[in-house]
Amino acid sequence: MRITRLQIDMLAEAIAEAQDSTRPADVLLHHFFRAHPELGARDRSVVAEGIFAWLRRRRSLETLADTRHPILLALATLVRDQGHSVRELGPLLRDQEGAWLEEFKGRRAELPPAVAHDVPDWLWERLGQVVSEDERSAMTRAWLQPAPLDIRINPLKTRREAVQEELAKAGITAVPTPHSPLGLRIEGRPALNRLASFESGNIEVQDEGSQLLALLVAPTRNEMVVDFCAGAGGKTLLLGALMHNQGRLYAFDTSEKRLANLKPRLKRSGLSNIHPQLIAHENDAKIKRLAGKIDRVLIDAPCSGLGTLRRNPDLKWRQTPAGIAELCAKQRAILASAARLPKPGGRLVYATCSMLPEENRDVIDEFLAAHPEYRLVPAREVAAKIGLALDTGDYLELSPHGQGCDGFFAAILERLPGAVAEKPLPPAAAA
Repeated sequence: MRITRLQIDMLAEAIAEAQDSTRPADVLLHHFFRAHPELGARDRSVVAEGIFAWLRRRRSLETLADTRHPILLALATLVRDQGHSVRELGPLLRDQEGAWLEEFKGRRAELPPAVAHDVPDWLWERLGQVVSEDERSAMTRAWLQPAPLDIRINPLKTRREAVQEELAKAGITAVPTPHSPLGLRIEGRPALNRLASFESGNIEVQDEGSQLLALLVAPTRNEMVVDFCAGAGGKTLLLGALMHNQGRLYAFDTSEKRLANLKPRLKRSGLSNIHPQLIAHENDAKIKRLAGKIDRVLIDAPCSGLGTLRRNPDLKWRQTPAGIAELCAKQRAILASAARLPKPGGRLVYATCSMLPEENRDVIDEFLAAHPEYRLVPAREVAAKIGLALDTGDYLELSPHGQGCDGFFAAILERLPGAVAEKPLPPAAAA
């Protein structure tokens, strides 16, 4: 479909707003579209796709363009990263835009590695300290591609094959996800929220990596389970279904807004075993009352989010080493608090959507050194037991360039039978 001048101008205006903004891209776009109600569905799609394309390739694009002028960056994005030709855009261009765009298209330059791979210098250097040169290149190249659209079926209501057939009747192509037995990967970006399967709670949008993480928690009927950082509840809903709508599942979060977003999804799901709970912090009295009583705990800890850069490319420009250091301190405090919940023999799964060891293995190594009442359960063993053909070693480690899903890390910890009660947290750990 051809581009219009209105779409070019609106994309440029959105880029101008995003250039110095600290807001997440989806939040910025939400407010931008509310401020421009005159834009139609196609206009909004062009602007949204253009903003995310610019964010993915922002550094190399701005370096080659040698400008921060929003109109020129919008044009450069459309031509360089979205496949539009200068000839196609020609009738829409003003003044010297056409000549500039022709000249830009022909530019070639030897870019520094971090610029060519479109990451900040600190992240390029940090990745070089923890992975091989080839893996660093593969990882950062994968981040430049849009994430696929994955959905998960509700196993209490339907089968994957039935949903696949329904989607086919609606003209939507879907194939089974490579690893998750509950997932389908959708071709394109259809409006799934208009489908009967979505409205009835038969399907939820959920990346395959997120599905695999919840599956590895492996809760069973009649257990007591806690989702410690539930957010909007994607994993919570899957855990509730894996429990066959039995037992009791607490969904904790410190954000009332996030828990409010869970409510309509919970209603569609048909689940009644989930109990959302707003907490003030990781040492809330609601948590203390459950100490030593829980069978399974999932901690999807606040993190840098670097494993989701395909769908959240703005994060690589907004995150900083100082910000990640603050997150690491919070991750340790949350893990120490949540570790009081499992009963002897119970399990705790610590997870992030980050690729950095300081948020992952380093946190677990430090925790195990200070908590002899816990042991690491190899992720490969749990995966094999629940029938997942997935072996990433002692930890669950997923990546876009490896498994084709969002980047996730998870460690499965088991409280040893006969373990004594943990000592009270030191004051410094209490948030």
